[in-house]
Amino acid sequence: MITIKTSLGEMQAELYADKAPETVKNFLQYVKDGHYNGTIFHRIIPTFMVQGGGFTRDMEQKSTRAPVRNEAANGLKNTKGTLAMARTSDVNSATSQFFINVADNGFLDYRNATPQGFGYCVFGKVTKGLDVLEKIKSVPTGSHGPFDDVPTTAVEIISITVQ
Repeated sequence: MITIKTSLGEMQAELYADKAPETVKNFLQYVKDGHYNGTIFHRIIPTFMVQGGGFTRDMEQKSTRAPVRNEAANGLKNTKGTLAMARTSDVNSATSQFFINVADNGFLDYRNATPQGFGYCVFGKVTKGLDVLEKIKSVPTGSHGPFDDVPTTAVEIISITVQ
């Protein structure tokens, strides 16, 4: 279990180390290092997901460790309230950024081992504080430099702690 303390309240989530061991180990190392403290949810799409863990309030990207292997073929689905790793078009490019699904997003699920079908690795689920997730997804967004869907008022990740 982890607690994600944000500027809009707290959420608790369970992590699935049995289904996504490398991903959970990677995430917990970032937690232990304090990497997430002071980052923001920098991308909010209210019908899709909220993404964070990589940028400061000034939209400065934080440095990361090497990417982890994508464990999306673990049988877990991108349903509302689940935590998944963000990545680029490279299937195995996830580092620190994660997102929380605010809707059922089956199109992100693993379908096959091709780049188009690999999907996004689910590694946890919010168990308490879905009302906070609703607050976060409702924050107005706009553009900031080259970035779209950026909250006009920063939603800070104050800390993530392990219970």
